[in-house]
Amino acid sequence: MAHDSHDHAGHTAGHHHTHAHSHAHGPANYGRAFAIGVALNLSFVLAEVVFGMIGHSLALLADAGHNMSDILGLLMAWGATALSRRQPSARFTYGLRSSSILVALANAVFLLVVTGGIAWEAIQRLLHPTPVASDIVIGVAAFGVAINTGTALLFMAGRKGDLNIRAAFLHMAGDAAVSLGVVLAGIGMLFTGWFWLDPTVSLLISAVIVIATWGLLRDSLNLTLHGVPEGIETQAVRAYLAALPDVAAVHDLHIWAMSTTETALTVHLVMPNGYPGDALLNRIGNELQRRFRIDHPTLQVEAGDPAHPCALAPDHRV
Repeated sequence: MAHDSHDHAGHTAGHHHTHAHSHAHGPANYGRAFAIGVALNLSFVLAEVVFGMIGHSLALLADAGHNMSDILGLLMAWGATALSRRQPSARFTYGLRSSSILVALANAVFLLVVTGGIAWEAIQRLLHPTPVASDIVIGVAAFGVAINTGTALLFMAGRKGDLNIRAAFLHMAGDAAVSLGVVLAGIGMLFTGWFWLDPTVSLLISAVIVIATWGLLRDSLNLTLHGVPEGIETQAVRAYLAALPDVAAVHDLHIWAMSTTETALTVHLVMPNGYPGDALLNRIGNELQRRFRIDHPTLQVEAGDPAHPCALAPDHRV
């Protein structure tokens, strides 16, 4: 813990910069889960492509395209998890933690592009239905339900604390539901001969993907733009800091994500009685982590000398 005092024209302004660390742990290691998930889904994609072509099923081919995008997403998320563990350097002083945010955004955009292609092809097939081997569709899709459910369970425990892991879980859980829908469409075609059910299911797949991806896109874009992470209320953090002993004012408060699992904060605290000591600042850091999941707070203490006002005090200044 370090702090510096700066003299301004012979007056002690009492600016102290303190980094309060709350001993937060980094992202959990999901390397094995990613490896198993990629292997299972790759085998399933190959099966869907082969039997989709044999059975002339657009639903299977569409789901194969979606699952292929999920594999790429899993690989990217896996890579970002590894990069986030890299140590800080002179050039990247935060390390490469933010790569996990960029990957989450890239995954969301990629999924939406793939979905657009699936929906377009489904509309064309809906206008011109073709016979589909319903028994093949049912068998392969049922296999997909098992594969996707098993993969989703690998990421279930970490879905609440990491945007990348949440994306992996939602994709796999959504795929399980989609595969179940394909099974139901295959049964419907088998008993009714309504081949338009196949492209209809493809459109439903597209809708499910868009719904599941929209939240990922919104959250990852928010973090990319240094928005306050979901679940943290800025006014609640400000109120907590303002209520601290001897704090007369709070300004220049910023909260942003360093990665999909770590949150940083910087703030100026006006304390006319001077620097409160390391013990209090340590307690503030621990409370910020416990109450708001803020792992990396940086607190600047100011005496509030009117002769030397802080240029960053107005709320509109950044």
